[in-house]
Amino acid sequence: MKYFAGLDVSLEETAVCVVDETGHIVKEARSASEPDALIATLQGFDVAIERLGLEACSLTAWLHEELTRAGLPAICIETRLANAAMKTMPNKTDRNDARALAQIMRTGWFRQVHVKSRRCRLWRSLLVARRTVLNQMRTTENVVRAILREEGLKLGTPSRAAFADRVRELAAGDEAVAPLVEPLLAVLAAMLREFGCLTKQALEIVRREEVCRRLMTVPGVGPITALAFRATIDRPERFRRSRDVGAHLGLTPARYQSGETDIQGRVSRCGDELARTALFEAAHCLLVRSRKWSSLRAWGMKIAKGRGMARARVAVARKLAVVLHRMWRDETEFRFGKQPPVARPAIA
Repeated sequence: MKYFAGLDVSLEETAVCVVDETGHIVKEARSASEPDALIATLQGFDVAIERLGLEACSLTAWLHEELTRAGLPAICIETRLANAAMKTMPNKTDRNDARALAQIMRTGWFRQVHVKSRRCRLWRSLLVARRTVLNQMRTTENVVRAILREEGLKLGTPSRAAFADRVRELAAGDEAVAPLVEPLLAVLAAMLREFGCLTKQALEIVRREEVCRRLMTVPGVGPITALAFRATIDRPERFRRSRDVGAHLGLTPARYQSGETDIQGRVSRCGDELARTALFEAAHCLLVRSRKWSSLRAWGMKIAKGRGMARARVAVARKLAVVLHRMWRDETEFRFGKQPPVARPAIA
């Protein structure tokens, strides 16, 4: 007899359900959301579990790593597919969710999610922390601009380093505005300092990482984009074809087809948002700021002329994902291609 288990993980407690190959519930329990407690609970059932499923969540990587190390066949499954199955349950409870996950494991109706290595998870956490500080800096700067604008003081577009000095210069003659903006400027100074520290950490990682340095040979791809792509993909061999990376990152069009209806919409945006945003920014740099000719840029500019720059950025971002993955797999640098000869005017 084969047995299958499902874990509905929450922050403090996890619901556990074990079913046999006929779908009959064999064991149910609740356990603390700690690896040792879960391992003791599962081993206490005294059945050989064929597959053990848990949804992707913030605790999944930690629990999956420890459960696998203990010899349990843990599988991280894709959340959207699991939710579609669990919606068939009339009542939403942790116990019912664990039962549904166990049945999903039994039927095999699941999509396994790759659990990234601890190193890549830490790199991604660093990039998320850096982006969070950057977003908060922009929010605080906008608040300062709004305060000045209400008094008729137009800040203009100073650089981030000159922002505080320019604000103090404008607010110096107004005793009511200066006390309002000064605390915000102090917060901005602290965030700017910590933002620099986080950026320095990212640059140090890229300097040591050979893959990131190779990816940076692509025009438009800087250290942050290279590290984001490296941390998201983790292992390039898990993609059989390079063009699958674009779909994995949500850079391919969503499609709805039923009967005579066939609609191709915008990009699905179903993958990692951090890497997708980094590739989109890299595509913009390649099309707008890069001056060196490359077949990739020429292809993107051709799309921009025919369908607009917005579509060109998305297309180039998808192509960049394919190119970066292939460079990583083949251990090669970027190929600019051969520039077509310039047609010379005929001599009369």
